[in-house]
Amino acid sequence: MNQNPYIKQYQRMQVETASPEKILIMLYNGAINFLKKAKVAFEENNKVEAHNNIIAAEKIILEFMTTLDMDLGGEMAKNLYALYDYLYNRLVESNMKNKPEIIDEVLDHLVKLRDTWNKAIEISNREKAETDGE
Repeated sequence: MNQNPYIKQYQRMQVETASPEKILIMLYNGAINFLKKAKVAFEENNKVEAHNNIIAAEKIILEFMTTLDMDLGGEMAKNLYALYDYLYNRLVESNMKNKPEIIDEVLDHLVKLRDTWNKAIEISNREKAETDGE
């Protein structure tokens, strides 16, 4: 299905002008949406669609892994890397063994991580606004 070129242009501009924090949340939302689509595809016995959506979510998780700053992030970055690695491998297992139930586990983690990042960004923005106002 071809998407309206104006919508594509709008979406591209949204990404190009977004802050790193906003892009992080957009990526989490993307991975979550791909996995929801994969679950539906499994329910419809559409293995190709499920596979493609799982692969798309895997790519986002790999992006999270490769962009972690291990020097700056220290122990927290190492822990996040280990979690992302685990989630990635669970998706590979889901895809290879046609186990849609694994997607629920990964979705649960991604939703919690996204919500945690959202809260951290909110707190950071509030604290920045308070210091800028002084």
